[in-house]
Amino acid sequence: MNRSKLTALTVPAVIVVILDQLSKHWIRISPSYHHWEVIPGWLSFNYTQNPGMALGMRWASTEVISIVAIIATIGILTYVLYNREQATKGYLLCMGLVLGGAFGNIIDRLVMGYLESYGGLLEGHVVDFIHFDLVISGYPVFPYIFNVADVAISTAIIAMILFHKKVMPQDFTSPDGPDSIDQDSQAVSTHLEEE
Repeated sequence: MNRSKLTALTVPAVIVVILDQLSKHWIRISPSYHHWEVIPGWLSFNYTQNPGMALGMRWASTEVISIVAIIATIGILTYVLYNREQATKGYLLCMGLVLGGAFGNIIDRLVMGYLESYGGLLEGHVVDFIHFDLVISGYPVFPYIFNVADVAISTAIIAMILFHKKVMPQDFTSPDGPDSIDQDSQAVSTHLEEE
């Protein structure tokens, strides 16, 4: 991987991890902001610790969820590195945001149990505190509480959906790129015609 591609992947990841962990540390040590209206009727801080997955989903014990999260993150990182040559810088930037967000939440799962004295390794709960409390016609627009890591992951996914033609690599199926697929197809056609 050349330096510019490596930078596109690692810099966003490192920035997200730092911002995520600093913001979580700040909210943890600032009880006066645990329940605070930032923009009345729109945005507030509501400090909580999530033992489950994104959006508070919990289908297994915290330890199992932590292990699954770690395996999934390793899988994503392996996939990105394996396909690094075909990857665009935009794709690597987005995946850097995803990996940074994943690592930020994994850090919580690894150490929060110790820091808060309620558990051990893999028993940590993820710190969430950002809450859009906008209500329209009596229904909350987005009732979930999240963190900076979640914002990074969501932003990357939305960017890849909106700009997939520019961001996504042209081909992940052939190590030599799309031209090799055309050449292989022509070779097969020629061989069949000769028979």
